[in-house]
Parts: sequence; C-alpha cells; structure tokens
Amino acid sequence: MSQKIAATIDHTLLRQDATPDQITQLCQEAAAHHFASVCVPPCYVRFAVGQLLNTGVPVCTVIGFPLGYSSSKVKFFEAHQALAEGATELDMVINVGALKAGRLAEVEEEIGQLAELCHLRGPF
Repeated sequence: MSQKIAATIDHTLLRQDATPDQITQLCQEAAAHHFASVCVPPCYVRFAVGQLLNTGVPVCTVIGFPLGYSSSKVKFFEAHQALAEGATELDMVINVGALKAGRLAEVEEEIGQLAELCHLRGPF
C-alpha cells in the first residue's frame, strides 16, 4: 500500500470481541504502513498508545459508540478518560434521536462541550 494513501486511512478495530493480540496486530500494521491513526475501543486506548510509542501513529477512540444515546455527562467522562489515557482523536456519535426531534441546541451543546474539552487538552 502506498504510504501516501495509508496516511489518509484510520486503521480500525471496534469489534466487541477484539482481543489484545488483535489490537497488537492492528498497531503493528498501522506502524508498518504509516496509517493516519488506529481507532480502538476505549478499553484499549492505553494499550494501543503503548504499542505505538515512537511510531508517529496516533490513537483514536470512539465516544458514545455505537448508538450515541449515552447522556452527555457519560460522553464527557468517556472523552476525558480517553484523552487522559493518550488518545489524540475522538470520534463521537451524536444523539441521533435528539437531532431527529429537532433538539438542535441540545446536540450542539453536547458537541461543543466535548470540543472544548479536547481543545483544553490539546494540542497533541
């Protein structure tokens, strides 16, 4: 795979049954091919950060995954924990029900809170 193309791809493993060995393999592949990041479940952030030390490949994780209906407080805690453990990119699932119901201010507030947290923790 071209390094130029790989540098645009997040190498991802978000299966609920992902094992440490699979995360290790994911990280090794990401480092070998210079992927843009690895995206792992929140429980593997610290592990992946250790696997990718000195490779230049950042760790991404998901917040409110997969359905987005966790409360904003839970998402905020999840994000705080992920950043503290070394994640430098967060992919958040918004509250789709709130969006569909037209509660745009609520959705915007949630996104804003998490963005502010990230900006306070960065730059990475």
